[in-house]
Amino acid sequence: QVQLVESGGGLVQAGVSLRLSCAVSGLTFSRAVMAWFRQAPGKEQDFVAAISWGGGSTEYADSVKGRFTISRDNTKNTVYLQMNSLKPDDTAVYYCAARTGSAIRWKLEEYGYWGQGTQVTVST
Repeated sequence: QVQLVESGGGLVQAGVSLRLSCAVSGLTFSRAVMAWFRQAPGKEQDFVAAISWGGGSTEYADSVKGRFTISRDNTKNTVYLQMNSLKPDDTAVYYCAARTGSAIRWKLEEYGYWGQGTQVTVST
C-alpha cells in the first residue's frame, strides 16, 4: 500500500520560513517523480514544485520561484519543501504527490499517489 504522509505545516507570520516533509512508503521512491501542489480556500489545486528521480532537475511555479526549494533524500524516502519569505498568498493546504514516470509533469492527473495534505497559514 502506497502512503504519502506530509508534515511540517502550521500557522506562521509573513516573512518567516517553514519546511514541509513528505514521507513515502510502498513504492520505489528513487524511481518516483515527486511534487508539491497546494489548494487555497475557494481555489483549484495548483502545481508548486517538482523534482526528478535523482534530484538533479527541479521545476517551480512562477509564484514560488526564488522563495521555495524542493529537495529529496532517497535514503529516507522523503521529499521536502523549504518555504522562505512566506506571504499570506501562500496560505493553502499543501499536498505531496508522486508519479512513477520519469518526467516532471505539472498536471494533477499525471500523479497517481497523493498525501492527505498539511495546512499552511500565513498571517500578516
